[in-house]
Amino acid sequence: MFQINENFARLQGSYLFSEVARRVAAFAADHPDADLIRLGIGDVTCPLPEAVVRAMHAAVDEMGTARGFHGYGPEQGYAFLREAIAEHDYRARGVDISADEIFLSDGAKCDTGNIGDILSADCIVAVTDPVYPVYVDTNVMAGRSGEFDPKTGRFSRIVYLPATEENNFLPALPTEPVDVVYLCYPNNPTGTALTFAELKPWVDWANANGALLLFDAAYERFITQENIPHSIFEIEGAKTCAIEFRSFSKTAGFTGTRCAFTVVPKELVGHDRQGQPHSLHALWSRRQTTKFNGVSYPVQRAAAAIYTPEGKAECDALISHYLENAAIIRKGLSACGLSAYGGVNSPYVWLKTPHGMDSWAFFDALLQKAHVVGTPGSGFGAAGEGYFRLTAFNTRVRTQEALERIAQTNF
Repeated sequence: MFQINENFARLQGSYLFSEVARRVAAFAADHPDADLIRLGIGDVTCPLPEAVVRAMHAAVDEMGTARGFHGYGPEQGYAFLREAIAEHDYRARGVDISADEIFLSDGAKCDTGNIGDILSADCIVAVTDPVYPVYVDTNVMAGRSGEFDPKTGRFSRIVYLPATEENNFLPALPTEPVDVVYLCYPNNPTGTALTFAELKPWVDWANANGALLLFDAAYERFITQENIPHSIFEIEGAKTCAIEFRSFSKTAGFTGTRCAFTVVPKELVGHDRQGQPHSLHALWSRRQTTKFNGVSYPVQRAAAAIYTPEGKAECDALISHYLENAAIIRKGLSACGLSAYGGVNSPYVWLKTPHGMDSWAFFDALLQKAHVVGTPGSGFGAAGEGYFRLTAFNTRVRTQEALERIAQTNF
């Protein structure tokens, strides 16, 4: 009789966004005439930039010719895109990242989950709380979590670093032994960001303690303030303690097109049980060449188009549109007397639920009374209880209408 991976049995309930979808579907079935406005899942609504579409069409046409056909490409990504990323996302900011330290993939969600393949199951993992659920769930699957305590809403072997209103959403450095820390900035779900001065202690701590920082920078394009780093590698010393994850999903509307990348510096070294050093760059390359066949040629050509002057301008317009939506949400919530955070360097606005309502109760009230869909903060961790996330990815008209409905709702 074959046996299952019992770690999956430790996963708690359904995936957060699956549960949101289930509740919304049930409500819609019972109220078929309800006009729902969705500010929950972080999916974009604007079309792909024209430069991206043209580049993809050209690549597809090229694939239809004998001379231009591309079969299996390099698992790490084509040189033309890796070079463009190195030049525009890193060297332009004074960061020395080489093209061969960049690995293309089909999503930052995939990479932040898959990175655990090259780490020991014995690693002690720390996450900020609230946290993007994938970081926790994939470590549960890998056997790093320990047992779940329903009283605390936490796993016994995972170290949780609260980020709440009380500490200005700035988690404290770990005070107990930790091997790996997940950081996401600008943050999902709180929408907050770390300054250079706030991120530097994390790099110093990691180097001093032999820890690894897994830095999710999927929302860096939304940064508007000059004192916020776009990459952890802008911090001195980060190349010996950090891996960075980036995505084209929100930058250029690639949520359905799928393209992202991970940066693994060659200086980054881990150790086996005997204390022998190993290059994480080499390990990740080996993992990718074994379990991944690469991003399609047309998609990589499309991604490269965002680095052209026209593509950059069109992406800037997309980002500006969503940031204006975020400002509308934050201003509207404040006008209703609700405490709201984020939305300045991020497409996410994090609000404190009114009257001490728990997160799912507010979700249900918002859905039933205003026909607006958001995401309950408790789904991101125990410290997210009493908070709620709204996203800026709907259209301008629908975003404004959602805030008008919220203003007219008695919670």
